[in-house]
Amino acid sequence: MEVLNTNEFMESLIADLAPGVLTAWREAVETEKTRPPRAIHTPDAVTVEDRHRLATFAPDEGGAWDETLVAGRKYPVLTREFWTSRQRQASNLHEVSYRACYKPQLPKLFIEKLTQPGEWVYDPFGGRGTTAVEAALLGRQVISNDINPLSRILAQPRLTLPEPEAISARLAEIPLSGAATDDLDLSMFYHADTEAELRTLRSYLIERHQGGKEDDLDRWIRMVATNRLTGHSPGFFSVYTLPPNQAASAKRQVLINLKRNQVPPYRSTHDLILKKTRQLLKGITQEECLNLAEAAPSARFLTADARRTPEIPNDTVTLTVTSPPFLDVVQYTPDNWLRCWFNGLDSDAIGEGITMAKTLRIWSAVMQDVFHELLRITRPGGHVAFEVGEVRGGSVCLEDAVLQVGVAAGFEGLGILVNAQVFTKTSHIWGVDNQDKGTNTNRIVVFRKN
Repeated sequence: MEVLNTNEFMESLIADLAPGVLTAWREAVETEKTRPPRAIHTPDAVTVEDRHRLATFAPDEGGAWDETLVAGRKYPVLTREFWTSRQRQASNLHEVSYRACYKPQLPKLFIEKLTQPGEWVYDPFGGRGTTAVEAALLGRQVISNDINPLSRILAQPRLTLPEPEAISARLAEIPLSGAATDDLDLSMFYHADTEAELRTLRSYLIERHQGGKEDDLDRWIRMVATNRLTGHSPGFFSVYTLPPNQAASAKRQVLINLKRNQVPPYRSTHDLILKKTRQLLKGITQEECLNLAEAAPSARFLTADARRTPEIPNDTVTLTVTSPPFLDVVQYTPDNWLRCWFNGLDSDAIGEGITMAKTLRIWSAVMQDVFHELLRITRPGGHVAFEVGEVRGGSVCLEDAVLQVGVAAGFEGLGILVNAQVFTKTSHIWGVDNQDKGTNTNRIVVFRKN
């Protein structure tokens, strides 16, 4: 059987089906032969200038360079250790536990590189207030937002430092018992006398707040007590339980008590609040005290959806440093149910407002709106440092998704910084090799508004 090439086959087919178009077909083939080859677009390579701009955040030489392709363009990626992995290398004022928080060294790196004293630094997902507190310590003005009202409770008081003697005097005014009980059983966490003190303190603080009598001392005591509710050392009100950034359920705590053969010992709530107060204030320099005192009156702590913050004027913020919820990795409602109870908050209602996207597509759509809002409030020449961690064993590249939505919103993408370190103390507690499981790197996407 005769084998025809492609053109011969097409000519034969056309001759059989439509003889009148055979001449036109031959002319089209000849024209195509003389046409120059089509240009194939390849993304521009990362330039030395691209790398140089990103390398300005590295305190010295070193690190591994790579690149990532996002939306048809290549961006530089620099991996190295940007700050020490050792614990407690920042101000003691940061020692307030909260789930999924980053180290103060992260915002400090960008605040010192990209802002001047007196300029505005913002965090749309404020959490425990790491960015806000660090910015205030460094003499910047601060705006912090979080849809969870616990963020404001934990962050705002640390800009107005009390004298320990004043805290002691205020605590002496608060009764140790007498509050009404409710249907919530807390006996698996607290000794009966500790629980009585805790319920009375709770009632006092809620009444002061609702009656408009709450002052800076009350807010400080509320912040410290919220942080001391449960933990795994004698420095907390509770018997041994999960680390303080998570609250075990009542049922789980019963099992923990049985497994450890433990009963809740008496813990003095007033003594522990005063002890933690002294720890938080230890080592703060006179300059830092002055910076905090100057930042506090103008500081803004918002409780809003990060996509809609009309309280912030256009072109105000010099630098945003933040870390959003990583899909549905962290369960904020069960982690904070006891803190919400203590502060008279509805944990279920708060949890409904927090972005807990199960898919990258839904998460990216929310972040797209956040970046449009960030573009509005960022002043020309300002920057955004957007931190994400490794998610689902590194199978989801949130940093690439962030680059795409940030550039789509109108920012210039400068690249990605990856802070790679050995495992942390927290992961060691859980017996996790930080280089194998969990979030073991900070992946920070850096943008500039032109």
